[in-house]
Amino acid sequence: MGYTVTVDHDKCTGDGECVDVCPVEVYELQNGKAVPVNMEECLGCESCIEVCPSGAITVEEN
Repeated sequence: MGYTVTVDHDKCTGDGECVDVCPVEVYELQNGKAVPVNMEECLGCESCIEVCPSGAITVEEN
């Protein structure tokens, strides 16, 4: 069982909170936006959703 992580780049402000809070380093900042580069590592903890000030992240169970 895994998770699909999506970042709405129109909403993302690139503050990096998701990068800092993620315990398994799912995100990287690329060109000022968060990008899920290790989606297969996602634990589904949703910490990234909680800290995202713009509501740009969704995590869905596969």
